[in-house]
Amino acid sequence: MKFALKIVAVTAAVLCVGSAFAQKGEVVKMVRIDPLTGLLGPVGVSQFKGYQFFAEKFSGAGNPAGVKFEITAIDNKLSPAESLNALKAAIDQGARYIIQGNGSSVALALSDAVTKHNERNPGKEVLYLNDSAVDPDLTNSKCSYWHFRFDADTSMKMEAMGSFMAEQKDIKKVYILGQNYSHGVQVAKYIKEVLARKRPEIQIVGEDLHPLAQVRDFSPYIAKIKATGADTVVSGNWGSDLSLLIKAANEGGYNGKFFTYYAGVTGTPTALGTNGAGRVYQVAYNHYNMGGQMDKWMNEFKKKYNDDFYTGATIRIFETLGAAMAKAKSTDPVKVAAALEGIKVKSFNGEVEVRKADHQLQQPLYMTVWEKASAKYPYSPENTGMTLALLKEYPNYVSSTPTSCQMKRPG
Repeated sequence: MKFALKIVAVTAAVLCVGSAFAQKGEVVKMVRIDPLTGLLGPVGVSQFKGYQFFAEKFSGAGNPAGVKFEITAIDNKLSPAESLNALKAAIDQGARYIIQGNGSSVALALSDAVTKHNERNPGKEVLYLNDSAVDPDLTNSKCSYWHFRFDADTSMKMEAMGSFMAEQKDIKKVYILGQNYSHGVQVAKYIKEVLARKRPEIQIVGEDLHPLAQVRDFSPYIAKIKATGADTVVSGNWGSDLSLLIKAANEGGYNGKFFTYYAGVTGTPTALGTNGAGRVYQVAYNHYNMGGQMDKWMNEFKKKYNDDFYTGATIRIFETLGAAMAKAKSTDPVKVAAALEGIKVKSFNGEVEVRKADHQLQQPLYMTVWEKASAKYPYSPENTGMTLALLKEYPNYVSSTPTSCQMKRPG
């Protein structure tokens, strides 16, 4: 009897060891649904290169689960309707991990569609990994168990940006300019709330929302801004909508400050040139001069693709997925989702955590300013000779904001 018990115990131990590596060598199919054509296509194309680059870096021995990440892309033309068709196609192709980021209107549609799909198709669940869509509703009133955000949301970014702006005593009149969809609306809402709390004497002298990715000439908007006497513009614009705005400001002789989210994104560094030096600021969860391993990756990426890597959420996704799959001992999205909740990983700038309450990644934020590249801050995006130089870091606990999410968990 004792011998039999020993045999059972040894067998159980072997099974446990085996199960710890049960997913090793598995291929994890991922599909990124984002624009690859049109005015904002260059952003999506550049970001997809980042996913290809880091899928290779983090596959196999590059992650604790030992899985291989395989990623493809579908062009959604920045359309929620096209994105829902793309989601169906991705699921039909066997993908169970969906990535998207450009456009909160798309993100809201995808989050809702993924949630409904999972409710109706037990055993065929998919996870939605959000790398860039920052509408706070996604982790508040419209939060979903199946959605995880790896960017910092607008409430977090505005808390950091507003704190920085409050210290700049030369800021007296602010103009808010944004894209006319959920993201632009939220940027306007939160910057007004934060400034009213931190610097109530600052005047909001104007506010405009313009069509997303349709404006080719921003000179009329610049003329309006100049007419108000605004010394500062706050904008959540990205892609061509920021590049063309900055270009119009330079050509129209507007010398005020710009506070942005995406000054370092494809096309904007070139539009900034040297005219934006000391006047264009960015709040983000990473920047071009992070140092350490990030510097090595960025230089290797630039050498390989002749392009600049800036979407650090790509790295976070692979880091946390690998850790969660090792913890879950599975690549099943249901088990991985449970393992992702509350997970902490050491990333390129310290420890980050997926907050269990709403699936919002908690991470540091940085304020940077556009200036000439130097020995201290040498990386030059788009070979402009300029860079985003660090001004201030806001640790996790400072950039974190509350959530109203009432998470509905399976079962």
